[in-house]
Amino acid sequence: MTAILAQLQETTDFIKEQGVEDVEFGLILGSGLGELAEEITNPVVISYNEIPHFPVSTVVGHAGQLVYGDLAGKKVLAMQGRFHYYEGNSMQTVTYPVRVMKALKAHSVIVTNACGGVNETFAPGDLMLITDHINFMGANPLIGPNEDSMGPRFPDMSQAYTPEYRTVAKDVAKAAGLHLKEGVYMGFSGPTYETPAEIHFARTIGADAVGMSTVPEVIVAAHSGLKVLGISCITNLAAGMQKNLNHAEVVETTEQVKAEFKALVKETLAKL
Repeated sequence: MTAILAQLQETTDFIKEQGVEDVEFGLILGSGLGELAEEITNPVVISYNEIPHFPVSTVVGHAGQLVYGDLAGKKVLAMQGRFHYYEGNSMQTVTYPVRVMKALKAHSVIVTNACGGVNETFAPGDLMLITDHINFMGANPLIGPNEDSMGPRFPDMSQAYTPEYRTVAKDVAKAAGLHLKEGVYMGFSGPTYETPAEIHFARTIGADAVGMSTVPEVIVAAHSGLKVLGISCITNLAAGMQKNLNHAEVVETTEQVKAEFKALVKETLAKL
């Protein structure tokens, strides 16, 4: 057994011992969006610092715990807080929870994030359905030896964000009267916000939003054969489009739109 498989065995054994059984959907909840996990019924809550081989989230707005239980009629395992490349984690560490979700039998993941709007028709508070991404983080979590039992050496990324799931989310948004945006998410390494020149570049090559997460997890989800739904909360306009950028604004905006966000995720989850 390789080192990564042995680690996954230890992690999943521990999580199962806490009362977690098979998982249908993994939920990765970004900055200010973790409150959705509080609506999970019959919850099993496990702090990251208790889990073997799990890192600890250091970002404000990230609670740092797993919550397992029932949400919208599905068995979910939610991450209240994710791990980022800019925290000094390796890409393998950043994406380790996705490996754990797959090992716990999840067939799909819902990834969420708070990000900056690049598309000039976007406004703070908009929700964006991710249709595709651009990896501009300077690294890839699949670099290194490939464990063939976990996925192919060269995974196809042409439909990393499951089209059928996007259709369901759009139908849910339409029925609720929510104007759900769609677009391409571009991942930067952070932790600095992008420069105005970088935002001009991002827009030129087709990005609608920029952020510092999501891309690594979705790459590993695709490698693992997991279906993916991605939703971004546009918390601010990107560099050069507003006066300045700060993390407090990110958390404040997600607070304002959390009801719409939670309703969209729950109603979509119920129909998947």
